[in-house]
Amino acid sequence: MKAVGFYQHLPITDPASFEDVTIPIPTPGAHDLLVQVQGVSVNPVDTGVRKGGRKNKLAHPKIIGWDSVGTVTAVGPEVTLFTPGDRVWYAGEFTKAGSDEEFQTVDERIVGHAPQNLTDQQAAAIPLVGLTAYEALFEKMHLDFTSHQGESILIINGSGGVGSMAVQLAKLAGLTVIATASKPASIDWVNQLGTDYVVDHHQNLVKQVRALGFKNVDYILNLNNLDAHWQEIAELIRPDGMIAATTENHRLIDLQALTKKRATFAWEWMYSKSYYQTENMITQHDILDHIAQLYNDKALQPIDTVHYQPINAENMRKAHADVESGHMVGKLSLTAWS
Repeated sequence: MKAVGFYQHLPITDPASFEDVTIPIPTPGAHDLLVQVQGVSVNPVDTGVRKGGRKNKLAHPKIIGWDSVGTVTAVGPEVTLFTPGDRVWYAGEFTKAGSDEEFQTVDERIVGHAPQNLTDQQAAAIPLVGLTAYEALFEKMHLDFTSHQGESILIINGSGGVGSMAVQLAKLAGLTVIATASKPASIDWVNQLGTDYVVDHHQNLVKQVRALGFKNVDYILNLNNLDAHWQEIAELIRPDGMIAATTENHRLIDLQALTKKRATFAWEWMYSKSYYQTENMITQHDILDHIAQLYNDKALQPIDTVHYQPINAENMRKAHADVESGHMVGKLSLTAWS
């Protein structure tokens, strides 16, 4: 089968940073689906893994990619949730071959039924960021879809992939959403998604949020540069408030800054359940099915803003360059094999 991979961790400007390769079609395990991949997306984690490894040449091509929409072509002997012919979407696992290949095996417990009313281009953009935003809001912050009228959330980096889903999901939960964005295109994007207020994360967040009339906010979701924003987060969160973050810190976090407020801080890493094979892995199946239903009900907007076709090394290099530029709003997807 066709795949896009690499033999060395190289800068995206190097023509060998991605190559068109041919590899065997994998065989599904007991709980696995074999999926014919029809659309993929690129996330910051893709660029980090591609350029961040050892520089020695690999014996076999490394296949990455953590978003997919496709069709089930075969199932393992213990599969109960899907049958061949089902259209599915998923983000996959961090420790297995990724979705940048024509056929991929994936554990059924982290797969959902794809929305009926989204194209491959639209659907491929959602799984990783949808799962991340959903888990951060509804598992880490313990929100639900009942009314949270009068409660507020600050989403730092509202125009990225996770932010694009978090803004919409937080609005569905009834929260007043304050999202950060700094460029005109980013500001337009978060307004299009339905945010209530926009502030600039390059300026003092405390002053801006308080100028809007909020002494504190009930929830904060940090999706960008935790080191730069930690003191602002600690000052803005209300007593007993909830904070979640997805981006790694490079300096120690001063959790004592939350002591008197008795605020809660939690990490969100979408891969945790599959990485550790937790007993609640199947919740990702449930979440993806719920997000699909929200799309089928037209309660959520698509977030794809850039599209390349077909899926090949040349277009994958373009896609990674776009994501690495730091100027993306929404998500980027690639569809169809040449």
